[in-house]
Amino acid sequence: MRSETKPSQDEEKNGQEPLLPPIQPVIDFGSVVIKNSRAAIHCLTIAGQIEGHMLLPNTQKATKYEHVLPLLAYLEESKEIDGVLFLLNTAGGDVEAGLAIAELISGMKKPTVSLVLGGGHSIGVPLAVAPMVTMIAPSASMTIHPVRTSGTIIAAPQTYQYFERLQERIVRFVTKNSRIGRDEFLRLMMDTQDLASDVGSVLYGEEAVACGLIQRLGSLSDALDALYALIDEKKK
Repeated sequence: MRSETKPSQDEEKNGQEPLLPPIQPVIDFGSVVIKNSRAAIHCLTIAGQIEGHMLLPNTQKATKYEHVLPLLAYLEESKEIDGVLFLLNTAGGDVEAGLAIAELISGMKKPTVSLVLGGGHSIGVPLAVAPMVTMIAPSASMTIHPVRTSGTIIAAPQTYQYFERLQERIVRFVTKNSRIGRDEFLRLMMDTQDLASDVGSVLYGEEAVACGLIQRLGSLSDALDALYALIDEKKK
């Protein structure tokens, strides 16, 4: 249930919009702006499933791409925001929606840092590697696997070709925005020894850094320090 704030008498006289409680954007959008003497940082959470063109049940946590895309465009052009911190804990979801968000993030000139907490699985991998600086908590994990879908699939060559081309888009994006090589990424994606009932690999914090997928290990303070450093460099 959404809380409401009644406008004060001064706001009514001046025709101003009522002020929302500081916590309300967190409830509505999973984001908050941090302002201090060093910079103004927008912290955006990407959590749960990445929701695409199909609505997910209300009982399932989701990040809606139609909310995130215009927000990223606003943050890129906003003079009030100096940098963006992305906190990721996602199980993956819609491939094209995830790639759309990742492409916008990678194309931003404003300083960006990602921190994987808990998990950055499936299509969460491109989202994690898209920012300028990428970090992962030691206890976090990332699952790399081939593109797949649920439901009935028509067994036609065109179907398999479509999934191969879609998978290639992910491979190109990840290898372009990280230090992992194409052969190594494909090896991890097609590994049959790691997952009991599936093809793919699970990487934990140190492993994700060692293979070049993520730049460094870190915590919240490390991610903020990295973002402040990017902001200071840009101001110079």
